[in-house]
Amino acid sequence: PAFPAATAVEPGAATAPAVAGGTLDNGTTWRAEVPAGWNGKLVLFAHGFRPGPANPAWDNGFAPTAGELVRRGYAVASSSYATTGWALGTAAQDQLDTLAAFEERFGKAGRVIAVGRSMGGLVTSMMAEIPGSGIDGAVSTCGLVGGGVALNNYQLDAAFAAAELLLPGQDIRLTGFTTPGQSAETIASLRSALQQAAGSPEGRARIALVAALLNTPTELDGVEPGNREALAAAQAKLVLETLPTVIERRHTIVNAAGGDSGWTTGVDYGTLLRSSGQRQQVEHMYGLAGLDLGADLSTLTDNADIAPDEEGLRWMLRTSTPTGELQVPLLATHTLVDLLAPVEYQEEYAETIRQAGRNSLFRQAFVDRAGHCSFTVAENLASIEAMDERLETGRWASVAKTSVLQRSAESLGLDGAGFVDSRPDEFVNDRGWTPAS
Repeated sequence: PAFPAATAVEPGAATAPAVAGGTLDNGTTWRAEVPAGWNGKLVLFAHGFRPGPANPAWDNGFAPTAGELVRRGYAVASSSYATTGWALGTAAQDQLDTLAAFEERFGKAGRVIAVGRSMGGLVTSMMAEIPGSGIDGAVSTCGLVGGGVALNNYQLDAAFAAAELLLPGQDIRLTGFTTPGQSAETIASLRSALQQAAGSPEGRARIALVAALLNTPTELDGVEPGNREALAAAQAKLVLETLPTVIERRHTIVNAAGGDSGWTTGVDYGTLLRSSGQRQQVEHMYGLAGLDLGADLSTLTDNADIAPDEEGLRWMLRTSTPTGELQVPLLATHTLVDLLAPVEYQEEYAETIRQAGRNSLFRQAFVDRAGHCSFTVAENLASIEAMDERLETGRWASVAKTSVLQRSAESLGLDGAGFVDSRPDEFVNDRGWTPAS
């Protein structure tokens, strides 16, 4: 694209960073901060989901990390993307166009590390698959790296189970929302049903199944390992918090894709639960209630008749679903307890990359903390500097090992770190769709 001359705010002192920004042809705004003693390395940051209407180029959540990067000699640039909501239609290119605008203003960067969080983690993963993109390495943090189709389907599986088992016989709309108002009635019905169900053993058992399908965390603060009833109660609260949130946001994905890509048709929910790390938890709760788990799973399988909008599905597969065909090294980091981007996503992403034969370019790291994208600045810096070293040496060696990342983060003397070894459970909601002939 043609870039207008960048607007710039000259530094007030010799040591202050230069700040520049502008607007791309499609309305995307960008901003960059470049230290006086720039080391030639650029961190290109991709922000997460924004409901709008505000859509700034600079992300407040990343600002503390950006400030520390600039103090250490890195330049940082980021964009707004052309739209709010599910912006995957243009976001990867918006980031690359921001890179081009940055280099037009400041000269070519010696090294470009793309960094993204949440939805921006998915954007960054998509960028890492573009041949000749201009980025040298990538760090995806708390990313939706299972992809948009899997996102829609795991959330739909949970909503479908809640509607079928807690509101039997009622016609509850679960897909195709194009406005928040359209989902409001569904949210109200499911919220009421979940609250009522929590008061009975049968209801608690069925919520445990919903929680498993939603990949609700199982290692929770204040819940003793092995106390399945306490875990069920804690998970029920998390389901009540999470399910309405994800249903309310669904319209932004539907509108971006031009149709709802989620489906239940053909899903065998018994098979799905058998591969879940939460299978024993669900079986325990059903046993306490004296309920027939097999009957409920058969009910779900027999009534699974939601088909995707195939145009919307094609759009999501094209724009929002990693193929694993990495072109550059990528480090993915994730907290162990994340309601909006389940850590099981990382299992699915690793499998995708392995099947594509690009495992040598990929490493993962985990942080023992609850919260979506609740990384410390030190953890972010350690991850970015690990990627910088990987690019400098041309090999991973030990730079992405848990102990090395932890030591690196602690040595910064900032806000601490909690890197731990972990192996996520299976992400059970992945599936392929066979179009009607």
